[in-house]
Amino acid sequence: MSAATPTGERPMTDRIHDYLADRLGADELTMTDVQRIAVGWSHETWLFDATWRSGGTEQSRGFCLRRDPGNALLRDLSTLDEQYRVLQCLHGTDVPAPEPYFFEDDPAVLGAPFLVMEKVPGVCPSPWGREGRRFYQEAADRGVLPGDFTDTLVKLHRLDWKAAGLDFLGVPGAGRDFVLREIATWRRLIEAAAGTYAIDPVLFDVLGWLEANAPETDRFSLVHGAYRTGNLLIHDDRVSAVLDWETPVIGDPMYDVAYVLSELNREGTDLLSNLVERDEFVARYEAGTGFEIDLAVCDYYHVLYAMRSAAFWMSASDLFATGRNPDLRLARTAWSVPVVLDQAARRLGY
Repeated sequence: MSAATPTGERPMTDRIHDYLADRLGADELTMTDVQRIAVGWSHETWLFDATWRSGGTEQSRGFCLRRDPGNALLRDLSTLDEQYRVLQCLHGTDVPAPEPYFFEDDPAVLGAPFLVMEKVPGVCPSPWGREGRRFYQEAADRGVLPGDFTDTLVKLHRLDWKAAGLDFLGVPGAGRDFVLREIATWRRLIEAAAGTYAIDPVLFDVLGWLEANAPETDRFSLVHGAYRTGNLLIHDDRVSAVLDWETPVIGDPMYDVAYVLSELNREGTDLLSNLVERDEFVARYEAGTGFEIDLAVCDYYHVLYAMRSAAFWMSASDLFATGRNPDLRLARTAWSVPVVLDQAARRLGY
C-alpha cells in the first residue's frame, strides 16, 4: 500500500523504509503488510512488519509509526514527543504499553514529527459499532477480559510514577490544584473554538459550577484520562497494551474511575465500558488498589467529563469548519455538543 503524495515527492512508504533502514543499520530491509489505519482522529498511524539483515543475522519485527499531520485533534494538548516520553517511562513497568523505539522531530524526514514504536499483537474494536459491542459482550460472557480490564487500571494507578520519571507531566499541589488545572486545560480548547461556535450558556454555567465546586485531593496517581475499551489492544482476552497516551496527567485516580463509570463511556448496555459489571469493577478495583471509590467525587468528575466532551467536539468540528482538517467524520461532531451539555445540565438539576 502506498499513500498519495504530491507530485515530485517520494511515496511515504519509501521514506519510512529509508529512515528505518538507517536507524536499524539494516541491510536488505523489506516492509510487508503495510497499512495506514483509519481509526482515531489524532495522528496518522502506520502499521507494518519488517525483516532485515544486520551483522549477517536475519531479524524481523512489527512496527507502528505515528505521524503528526499538522491538523490533528488535541495536538495542542499533546505532542508526539511527550507521548514518546510517556512510553519510555512506562517501558519495563507493569503497565502494558508499546515499547518506544524512535522519535524524530526533523520535518525533512517524513514532513512532520513522528514516533516509531512496537506493533503489539491484538485488536482494538470500537465499542460504538455493532461489531465492537458484540466483541465486548462475548468477551464479558467468557469472563476473563472484564477482570483484566480492571486489573490493568489497578496497575496504572499503583504505578510508582515518580520512580518511572513521569513527574515531567507536572505534579499538582494538594487541594484543588489538580482539578483547576484540568478545567483550565479544557477551557483553553473551548476558547480556541469559540471563534467558530458561540459558547452555549449552559457551558458557561457548567464551567462556573466546576470551578466553584472543585474537590480537594492529595492522592495522586498516573491518570490515563480516557481509560476505556477502544483505547486498549486486546489479545487472547487480555489487555495487551494501553493506547492513546494523549491526555495523561498526574492526578486523582478517581478521575479515571469516573470515566469508567460514566454513561458517556458506554452505549446500549449496563456494562461499564461495554464490558464489566459495575459491582465487579468496584470490588476488584478497590481490592487491587486499596483505594475506596468516592462516588460523590466521581459524580463531580462526570460533569467535568461532560464539559471536556463538549470542548473536544467543539474543537473537532472547528477543525473541519475552518478547513484545517478535511476528515468528514469531524463535520458531524457539532451535534454531540448539545447532547453532552444536556447530560451535564440534568446532573446540575436543570
